Amino acid sequence: MPLLKLDRLCEGLEKGDWAGFLRDWDRALRAGNHPETTRYNYLLAAAQLGKYLAQESPDYDARDAAKDPTLVTKGHVESFQSWMIETRSASTALNKHKSLQQFFKYLLEEEEIDKSPMARVKQPIVEQKLVAIMGDDDTKKLLDSTKGKTFLALRDEAIIRLYYNTGARLSEIGNLKLTDLDMNTESVLLHGKGAKDRRVRFGPKTSRAIARYLRARAKRKDADKVPQLWLAERGGKPLAPNGIKIMLKRRGATAGVEGTHAHRWRHNFAHEWHKKGGNTGDLMLLLGWASEDMPRRYGASAAAERAQELQSQMGIGERV
Repeated sequence: MPLLKLDRLCEGLEKGDWAGFLRDWDRALRAGNHPETTRYNYLLAAAQLGKYLAQESPDYDARDAAKDPTLVTKGHVESFQSWMIETRSASTALNKHKSLQQFFKYLLEEEEIDKSPMARVKQPIVEQKLVAIMGDDDTKKLLDSTKGKTFLALRDEAIIRLYYNTGARLSEIGNLKLTDLDMNTESVLLHGKGAKDRRVRFGPKTSRAIARYLRARAKRKDADKVPQLWLAERGGKPLAPNGIKIMLKRRGATAGVEGTHAHRWRHNFAHEWHKKGGNTGDLMLLLGWASEDMPRRYGASAAAERAQELQSQMGIGERV
């Protein structure tokens, strides 16, 4: 993570040891080859806890902990977690919980604390919501919005088709480099979570869209100086995953498709795979999953849709 970004995370922290510990932890994370996105999320959670203790916490001893993370208690963390649920969401609070577990584990390993304040803090219960798949009809509406020969139209069609065709994560497509692409084998090297790489094939329509984008990309000023696959609208700068996220929302609003985000294609990929009788083990390899809980989680909305389709076909309750 660039030093400037870490400095921004530390803005608002009390003068004390928090910033120093975060810098040391970031160095340890970099030495462990943790991806930048993971490092950022970890450090953000710890910085947010420090700022909460300084500015929001009702606990009388929070000011001391706001200066020194080794003084954080179980009560401080529980208060922060409750605040996250109230001001954000339970799922956000769960992500912060997991990140803080790693922070205080680091402090334990460094022998800065004798016991983690996270030891007896329970994870927040998160309601499992069914995520609607992004099927053919909605995807067609989005692709229709990219018709044309402008640079943005060609780029956005290639991005949408690649998500649709591979079921990859937002960051996996968003962080692609030109060298990850192999047009001869019509495949792409995805860099997944936990530094796990996998190569995934894409089909002829996606290949055509990418080829058209690459020709347009080559004509852009300073494009040869940018190793990332996707270019921003202006200048020789890369389009970051967050930029893709914004683009998809904008395309969704134009096309009349609510809730447009990359993970809906991931759910759709799992749905279509099972619908065609695909093996769960092979699906885990293609989507970069290590835990068997993931196919069940991502398959929940798809399974509900398949059940509804079968129910309609069976005509139960319609024979009389």
